[in-house]
Amino acid sequence: MTPRSSSPAVLGVSLPALAALTTVVLWASAFVGIRALGDSFSPGSMAFLRLLAAVIPLTVIVLVVRLRRRSPRGVHDGPAPTCFPRGRASGLVMAYGVAWFAGYTILLNWAEQHLDAGTASLLVNLAPILVAIAAGLFLGEGFPRHLVIGMTIAFAGVVLIAAGGSATADAHADWLGVLLGIAAAVLYATGVLIQKSALRTVDALTATWLGALAGLVATLPFAPAAISELADADASAIAAVIYLGVGPTAIAFSTWAYALARTDAGAMAATTLVVPAIVIAMSWALLDELPTGVGIVGGVLCIGGVAIARRLLPPRTRRARPETRPAQTAPEPRVPEGSPTAT
Repeated sequence: MTPRSSSPAVLGVSLPALAALTTVVLWASAFVGIRALGDSFSPGSMAFLRLLAAVIPLTVIVLVVRLRRRSPRGVHDGPAPTCFPRGRASGLVMAYGVAWFAGYTILLNWAEQHLDAGTASLLVNLAPILVAIAAGLFLGEGFPRHLVIGMTIAFAGVVLIAAGGSATADAHADWLGVLLGIAAAVLYATGVLIQKSALRTVDALTATWLGALAGLVATLPFAPAAISELADADASAIAAVIYLGVGPTAIAFSTWAYALARTDAGAMAATTLVVPAIVIAMSWALLDELPTGVGIVGGVLCIGGVAIARRLLPPRTRRARPETRPAQTAPEPRVPEGSPTAT
């Protein structure tokens, strides 16, 4: 609660909320852009060019921000800025960069050669459930009944997506595309969890910049193919891949990291549930693509399963119950220490 109340606001809306909204819209546009560029660039080449287009402006922004933050008047919340994180923090940033910026991007690019943009976004948004599963395995939150129910519903949705195919002739939504989409979701969830740990000691901008840099290094093997494909691409394709680097990567990951550093990972992951609806509307308007009716039903089941799993995992509420029982059973409500715990 404290971070929310102390966060700056614009027109009554907190900056973390505005940052999350910016991220959601830009990430939604990325699904459409990736689908549109599938004929111009291969998955690895597109990832390399996108990260190259992201690292350049991020480097400039980092340099400018660091110069401004040298002033004693600079006030900021969150971790203090560091030139380069050291030790465990450095390893976390590099790991999340390779997993999310490189691995996730390549798999998503590949998946969208088999899936329409809307279907791909529906599959990727299984990530919040995977975050909840990881929390149950490694953070001691367990596997309550509602998480199991949500997982079951979401899995049924994946089956329907794969069985429903696509309304677009060249996006046949085969099992390879579905598996690639799920694998991308796994790397997405992994990136969120690792990044959340890194942001405890590394500021959001540094984490985003170094993460993108790590992803760029990981995709260097695709550089020769990227140069060759870039020479054959038209101006609109080049502009689109630059947009993917500047908008959905440099800007969106920075705003995501800013918001993630000021809220919990589960809540932030849940905000991305609105992405598929935006993607489907954009791809319909710009690409004339839609999932089939069965695929949309499957997507609704996926999102519903994720919502059930995330909404009904309130660890604070579970811990609060034992504290309220002694206050209710105490015969004398006048006990001093009982008063604070009641509120």
